Amino acid sequence: MPFGSRLIVFLLVPVLCTGIYAQDGEKELSARIDAKIQEHLDDVIKIRRFLHMNPELGNREFETAKLVASKLLSLGLDVRASVAKTGVVGLLEGNGPGITLGVRADMDALPIQEENRLPYQSLNPGVMHACGHDMHTAVVLGTAMVLSDLRDRISGNIKFIFQPAEEGAPAGEDGGASLMIREGVLQNPPVRAILGFHVWPEAAVGHALVSPGPIMAASDGFTITITGKSAHGARPHEGVDAVVLAARTVVAVQSILSRGIDPTRPAVVTVGKINGGLRSNIIAPSVTLEGTVRTLDPTVRDRIETLLGEIATGITDPFDAGCEYNYRRGTAPVYNHPDLAAVMQPVVENVLGSDKVHALTPQMVAEDFSAFSETVPGFYFLLGVRPPGHRRMPPLHSPNFNPDERSIAIGIRVFCHLLLEGLKSAGPLERNGF
Repeated sequence: MPFGSRLIVFLLVPVLCTGIYAQDGEKELSARIDAKIQEHLDDVIKIRRFLHMNPELGNREFETAKLVASKLLSLGLDVRASVAKTGVVGLLEGNGPGITLGVRADMDALPIQEENRLPYQSLNPGVMHACGHDMHTAVVLGTAMVLSDLRDRISGNIKFIFQPAEEGAPAGEDGGASLMIREGVLQNPPVRAILGFHVWPEAAVGHALVSPGPIMAASDGFTITITGKSAHGARPHEGVDAVVLAARTVVAVQSILSRGIDPTRPAVVTVGKINGGLRSNIIAPSVTLEGTVRTLDPTVRDRIETLLGEIATGITDPFDAGCEYNYRRGTAPVYNHPDLAAVMQPVVENVLGSDKVHALTPQMVAEDFSAFSETVPGFYFLLGVRPPGHRRMPPLHSPNFNPDERSIAIGIRVFCHLLLEGLKSAGPLERNGF
């Protein structure tokens, strides 16, 4: 049977089981999950605060990885370290046969000086968990702690994947989700589907956002170097002004979105850096433009890549200026497989309440979880961390970002139910040769 057909068979069965948490035994399981979360919660919060105090950049998460690996080992998981440099993988084997589901947490911090005044603020100057990856690691570790105590209710396996370098590897290095995949993190045993999440300051604690389809954008970069001819600033006719041509290019690039792309398909083209010129009274011999492109649709992505180069050369060619254009493909869109989301979203609604689960408008930020969801079906949601009663809080990547820790227990509870439900629904099919 083709993979797509197998996935649909796997996922349609539990759709018939609405109200699963009202069935016999499910209330007892939910109560056990809640009790175990409370049992481990203090430890999980201590871990989160330790990680926040000791943030590490991508591919340098040495102490973070040691902590994660030691905790997973103490739980009796089969642990593999040094995956994609500093990644850690823990395999929890249930008491019965079944499929393997994956859950991923990213571990790296950002090169930002923290401005919060907290008892557990960063001790590493210029480095901070400003994107909440300390929360991600704590929630997924907490999920492993709880589910390791519930092996008697698990048929199949859960692979806990702790990923380095989500924010990007250092210059000249490889890393992140794609390197983990190349090093076999989704194999032995093969992962059937993978789950992930991100803390979200725009939603209050107790709320979540989720939708099927593309939910985060592809992220590409481009560089345009325009080479003109230097001359005296008072005699511009003797030169070719790279600054003027660059300015025309910046303005013209915006017409890609207004006139070259279907307005119902979201896209962003931003020129974020301009560098060129020698001094105020010299015609600039060259200017370099650097920017980012964000798209949700692969055809739009291809179209923008083509138009950027055509616009730049169209402006520079009539003036005999040189134009060097380089387009760099980055991460793909994060994609929630619709059939998987149709099963997992009701679980989130059962845990939080349907009134607290909201449709997720696709975001133009990027996340390299997309490498996982391109390889196997993925389900990714956003977890609210804004303190209740607050209308707003500092955003992600802010030196003042400070998520509400009450969301940790909620995240653990959501993941426990998602993973157990996924395994329970697929296990019988797997045992029968599915």
